[in-house]
Amino acid sequence: MLLEVKCYATLATFQPKENEFHLGPRPMLRDLVAFLGIPENEIKITFANGVIVRPEYELQEGDRIGLFPAVGGG
Repeated sequence: MLLEVKCYATLATFQPKENEFHLGPRPMLRDLVAFLGIPENEIKITFANGVIVRPEYELQEGDRIGLFPAVGGG
């Protein structure tokens, strides 16, 4: 499955080098997160194609995925 994945801020260390993922039939966003090795509790907001989605979101070929940690400012 081809996906465009972007890991932001502190999650950048998990940024995949490739855009093709073998996640099995009917993969969900949580499957991608596990595949990347990101602890789910480190992710605060997830987007698919510019829309906020939950971990149960079923991935589709060509999705643009954004993964954001909790961030603070001062």
